[in-house]
Amino acid sequence: MEEVPGWLETLAERAARAPVSPMFRPPVSGGRRAAVLLLFGEGPLGPDVLLIQRSSRGRTHPGQPAFPGGGVDPEDDGPIAAALREASEETGLDPAGVRVLGTMPELYLSHSDNRVTPVLGWWHTPCVVHAASPDEVESVERVPVRELVDPANRIRLRHPSGHTGPAFRVRGLLVWGFTAGVLDGVLGGSGFELPWDRSRVEDIPPDVLNLASR
Repeated sequence: MEEVPGWLETLAERAARAPVSPMFRPPVSGGRRAAVLLLFGEGPLGPDVLLIQRSSRGRTHPGQPAFPGGGVDPEDDGPIAAALREASEETGLDPAGVRVLGTMPELYLSHSDNRVTPVLGWWHTPCVVHAASPDEVESVERVPVRELVDPANRIRLRHPSGHTGPAFRVRGLLVWGFTAGVLDGVLGGSGFELPWDRSRVEDIPPDVLNLASR
């Protein structure tokens, strides 16, 4: 089994203690438990992270780039098991090739009433991945970290409500919302982040906004 890189061990330690923004702070009660998998591996262009493009026909977050994941089912032994199961169902991932390094604090998504636990993993034995559940996933990408931290690929998106948040343009994907927020925080603790122009603000494209509001 390939040894976990030092930068990823440090990232996992920092992520476990990461403060939760008031925007994502869970309520005292209520909300559906869910989990996502932040899976880092070593690809041809260096460290990368696994992302999916959700189907535009899907019921949840249609058309949006995301981490593999979903709801914690009764038969799951908590969020780690749920994240690995969902990733396997959505991408064909073999969980035996993943070493789980820990979890991040639970985050709350008010629009979907989900309490989401991000699970960090090291892909020590990569396998071929694909859109294993076409009704839910359109494509699967291993996105190099070097492309995510490239200042040319980073912007802030403005919602009609006036709220702005980080976003990434990589591999033909516009990564925004919850996924971009988590990536922004995680990359900040990875040691790879480069200075970028946070005053570069664009409106969310109408087609993206229309899909998100379905």
